[in-house]
Amino acid sequence: MTPTPYLIARERLIDAPAERIFEVLATPALHSVIDGSGTVRGEQPNGPTRLSLGARFGMDMSMGASYRILNRVIEFEEGRRIAWRHFSAHVWRYTLEPRGGQTLVREEWDGRAVRWRFVFRLTGFTRRHPASIETTLAKLEDYVLQDRR
Repeated sequence: MTPTPYLIARERLIDAPAERIFEVLATPALHSVIDGSGTVRGEQPNGPTRLSLGARFGMDMSMGASYRILNRVIEFEEGRRIAWRHFSAHVWRYTLEPRGGQTLVREEWDGRAVRWRFVFRLTGFTRRHPASIETTLAKLEDYVLQDRR
């Protein structure tokens, strides 16, 4: 894969089965719990309780000002892969690779298909995403492992 500022990815090995981790990712109500960017505030009412291919779900967001965003699931492989996007065409993707009782979780922010993607660099999104993704993966791990503590 050619390096690009418009595909940002991080990985984390989590000591939990892929199915447990996938359940968290496929549950919109938990996205604000694991969000490392500080922008996801909660799910909008009347959406699906669990995501599937083609599902549409709304999130309440805040980035200086509050707003709502409607997402659509565009990739879905039960227990292994889930991705969604909204109107701007950038994609949030999670890929899970089982490794014994552990799972390698890869989170990607993929803005390569966005025609006006240079705006992401001008506004600093591409500089902030690596740290936000790392924080999300840490929060995902904490959430998944909390019942063990």
